[in-house]
Amino acid sequence: MRNEEDQVIYVGKAKNLKNRVKSYFTGAHNEKTTRLVSEIRDFSYVLTNSEHESLILEINLIKQYLPRYNIRLVDDKTYPYIEITDEAYPKLEVVRQKDLIKGKVFGPYPNVYGARETVRLLNRLYPLRKCESLPKKACLYYHIGQCLAPCIHKDVDYKDTISEIQKFLKGDTKDVLKRLEEEMAKASEDLAYEKAIEFRDMILHIESTTEKQIINLNDFKDRDAISFAFSKDDISLQILMMRSGKIIDHHQIVFSYVGDVMDAVLSYLQQFYEDHMPDELIFSERFNWLDIEPHFGKKALIPQKGDKKKLTDLASKNADYDLEHHYMLYRHKEETKQKALDDLSELIHHQVRHIEIFDNAQLFGTAPISALVVYKDGAFDKKSYRKYHLQTTTNDDYQAMKEVTYRRYQKLLVEQGVFPDLILVDGGKGQLNAAQEVLNDLGLNIKIAGLKKNQKHTLEALVYQNQVMPLLKQSEIYKFLIKLSEEVHRFAIDFHRKTRDKQSIKSPLDDIPGIGDKRKKAILSHFKSIEDIKEASLETLKSLGIPESIATKIKEGLK
Repeated sequence: MRNEEDQVIYVGKAKNLKNRVKSYFTGAHNEKTTRLVSEIRDFSYVLTNSEHESLILEINLIKQYLPRYNIRLVDDKTYPYIEITDEAYPKLEVVRQKDLIKGKVFGPYPNVYGARETVRLLNRLYPLRKCESLPKKACLYYHIGQCLAPCIHKDVDYKDTISEIQKFLKGDTKDVLKRLEEEMAKASEDLAYEKAIEFRDMILHIESTTEKQIINLNDFKDRDAISFAFSKDDISLQILMMRSGKIIDHHQIVFSYVGDVMDAVLSYLQQFYEDHMPDELIFSERFNWLDIEPHFGKKALIPQKGDKKKLTDLASKNADYDLEHHYMLYRHKEETKQKALDDLSELIHHQVRHIEIFDNAQLFGTAPISALVVYKDGAFDKKSYRKYHLQTTTNDDYQAMKEVTYRRYQKLLVEQGVFPDLILVDGGKGQLNAAQEVLNDLGLNIKIAGLKKNQKHTLEALVYQNQVMPLLKQSEIYKFLIKLSEEVHRFAIDFHRKTRDKQSIKSPLDDIPGIGDKRKKAILSHFKSIEDIKEASLETLKSLGIPESIATKIKEGLK
């Protein structure tokens, strides 16, 4: 989850992402969660192949971004690894400080207890060294067959044992699991249920520990896994970023294209990697080697099997998901938007594509303004928004509506501009009739309607041709009109607030030619009141850096 500065403020995982995200925005929460929700502006996601992978990816991202709303690991602990030490007489250990590891490592393992139990089982099955330092005589482990006693035997060869353990930790556990299942069945037949449960738990720990994951790879390389999906209009591009063997970030984008799909994808990737490229770029099978080799050379690879192939498959899975949901989201938005416009067109018996919406604002007759918002071609056209400082000084909303309507459409007549299909005014019959009167005087036949609000200032009806048409809150036309109403209200209030703030610091000096901010500041800093300025001599004003001609204008203007 990201804030308005695009900083990652929270990382989370879920089996059902939709329900997890929805839970943050419904119901009551504690203070910390409430603050988190108030800061969320956007979020991105990565699909993984299993819960095991999501646990590892989550801790990678937390360590990469240190999000303020995640629990920090104070001692910088991480998920453990299993190490076969690089010694003449190797040991099998569970370790955390990966940067201190010199032997062969496997992991990481989110199930820490499962990893420790697996190491305990392997130490029982395979006769590796158990002692930290070699004793002078054979210990108990040698006598029970769990150690080859390198302390008394010089020619101990661990090669075959290490090979078997590596196969096991890479997932080849068939033989060991078969033995344990047989032992479990035998114990159960002998009614030794506690022993059977112990064997069952061993099986579960092995399955948990040796479950294959591709979020972390033990070659510790920097690489990106790249794939894409496309439709006739859009391309979804997914880049999984692996640094030091760990996926710590991703880049996802859906963009429209013209022409050849591969040309568009390669053009984007060339720009993306213009400044920096990792050690290796692995592309999914959706790419053609002849297309990517000229651009990325020896750093490029299209894996056909193994973990790298699984990484590109995961990138493809995410790209497919992004494209599908992008299409569903925007198709739904376009369909509902079109239905609202069609319903509105049917309601006023006129095709509507271009709408202009007005809203007036003032405070007890001060700082009267009007704002115009334009909606056309299925979106708000912010370049066409307009602000008006009104000459109307009385608290008369009808007169304000007349003034802004005249100023807008008289100018369009003179400039031969494009007129809207529909005008919407914020108000009921009174405001509507005032605007209609101006349109009639200008000889314009433009459809016009009013957005009638209730006492809570919430939209409740559309006023058209002196008829008040109640709107159902569930209807698409209501949702569309309230969106227009909220946008023009936001624009008007923002403009009015700025206008009011400017007027609150207005001075009689502002109306005198030649007085800018710098001279105004010098005068107001020197004199305590306007009366003091009136009584000041020209010489005093000139001493403040005011030219004589402007000093004379000040004296005359303040009279």
